[in-house]
Amino acid sequence: MYTLYYNPGAASMVVHLALLEIGATHELVLIDFDAKAQRDPKYLKLNPRGVVPTLVIDGRSLSESAALLMVLADRHPEAMLAPPQGTHEREKWQQWIVYLSNTLMSTYRLWFYPADLGATEYPSELRAALQRKIEGVWDLLEAELSANGPYLMGKKFSGADLLLTMLMRWSRNMPRPATEWPALKRLADLIRARPSWRKLYEIEALSDW
Repeated sequence: MYTLYYNPGAASMVVHLALLEIGATHELVLIDFDAKAQRDPKYLKLNPRGVVPTLVIDGRSLSESAALLMVLADRHPEAMLAPPQGTHEREKWQQWIVYLSNTLMSTYRLWFYPADLGATEYPSELRAALQRKIEGVWDLLEAELSANGPYLMGKKFSGADLLLTMLMRWSRNMPRPATEWPALKRLADLIRARPSWRKLYEIEALSDW
């Protein structure tokens, strides 16, 4: 039994998608950002950083969406969210998970939360630099998917594609969203057609891409 503390469309999205792909029994607990529920002392005992996601597994609380995706893939190999352990494909899969976490997710944090750097808004030069860094990631992924896609692991879907599509969704209101890159849009369309994606939108009451 899993308990996922989430906020609609936030970084918890990929963990929720993974649970739906697996078909595992789970409970959802909404962390209402508008009500500052992430700062509630009870929640901070589970996640001292006051962010989502938090996944409780057998009474133990874990965080970090990319790490939780890897944990679920290991606990449920039958769901094939990752290639088998000990294979070259598994090593490549781990590479993509860490890359997406270290580059896109960390840069997005700066893009969306200038307060993390003590600012209310960034100077235009810094905002442009962050945009270039994000778009540079899209350029690299576009080349990879164009040459070897349609998925990050080639012809086979994996949990890495769930993570990437969540991150593409976050770009939807940026000056140049990820779906303007053709191979990235193709991947996004494939993931958005999956039952897990449609079910998540229903549960989390999401409507916009």
